[in-house]
Amino acid sequence: MIEHPEPEPSRPLRSWIRSTPGTHLWLLIIALTSIVVVIAPDQLESLLLHRNSSNIHQLAKHPIRALLSSAFWIENPASLALYVVLFELFHAHVERWLGTLRWLMIVATAHITATLISQNLVLLAIRDHRAPRSMVHVVDIGVSYGLAAAVGVLTYRLPSPWRWFYLAGAVAFFGIPLVTGGTFTDLGHAISLAVGLLAWPLTRQPHPYPHRPSPYVSRET
Repeated sequence: MIEHPEPEPSRPLRSWIRSTPGTHLWLLIIALTSIVVVIAPDQLESLLLHRNSSNIHQLAKHPIRALLSSAFWIENPASLALYVVLFELFHAHVERWLGTLRWLMIVATAHITATLISQNLVLLAIRDHRAPRSMVHVVDIGVSYGLAAAVGVLTYRLPSPWRWFYLAGAVAFFGIPLVTGGTFTDLGHAISLAVGLLAWPLTRQPHPYPHRPSPYVSRET
């Protein structure tokens, strides 16, 4: 487990960023790739998004690269501000609570598992003629699978009875689209949420800040 510097009460923003390096490095890379998408000509933008996608074609040819690079691009750069908010609300709190290594283990497992299962189901649908052949090259990029996992694991940070209201909201948010004719992406979100919830054993280890409680997240009762 990576031990982060202890909080600096006089510099809360600096302390927050230093204690969540993975979250903010990820955000920085997404910001840079979003700038590339904005300034790139349309043909180059399409090439970049498809080349860095984790679709069936890319997974078959370059599986490691596809799984890694797809987590650092978003298809619509206009949604970057929303992702900044979501990263701070979910990823940053989980990373600060569990430490960078456990946080990364959970979100990486969710991203890889959700991608492989959902794309394999797309492949089966194509073979059974239930989906068009063009789905082999569908753009499948983004950070939402990791976010869904962070949403799931954060359930265990909340005290009762709020934990159960939060869990019900999370299940409804990701589950309703899936059971009402959802896409492979909706399936990936549900899988990622389940991965986060199944990561409960990782939440039972000591807090990465043993000497001082976090000023940002209330202590669990």
